Amino acid sequence: MNSLARRIGRTLAFVLPVVLVLSGTLAVTRVNWAGNPPSQTLTASSETASVRAKSRAPHDVLREQLLAELQERSPGTVLTHLQQEVDRRPSLADHCMSIARALGRAAVKQYGPTRAQSYSRPVCDTSYASGVAQRS
Repeated sequence: MNSLARRIGRTLAFVLPVVLVLSGTLAVTRVNWAGNPPSQTLTASSETASVRAKSRAPHDVLREQLLAELQERSPGTVLTHLQQEVDRRPSLADHCMSIARALGRAAVKQYGPTRAQSYSRPVCDTSYASGVAQRS
């Protein structure tokens, strides 16, 4: 019985300070020290910090721009803009094929496979046609 009490005592001696430190740390991070409205209070949340800290890669930005442009313009025009951007910024060449495939898939949704295929041309090694074929 004496050793059981010692084990419980040792466990509490270790766990209790850890719990107190963690609860105190979390409480301090929740206090609105700056006096800003609650919506602007920063907390120690790794989820919101990583989302805010991420910057979008240039190829992701270009993909989103071209997909949005595809809603208003023909795939031929959008493919021309893709080629111009790759010529202007050669660092995008590594991502050109994936962007063109995404444009092909989106064009099938918007125009259907036959009409989308009619816009196909050798931009980024025929990746646009590959994207059209994937959605057909």
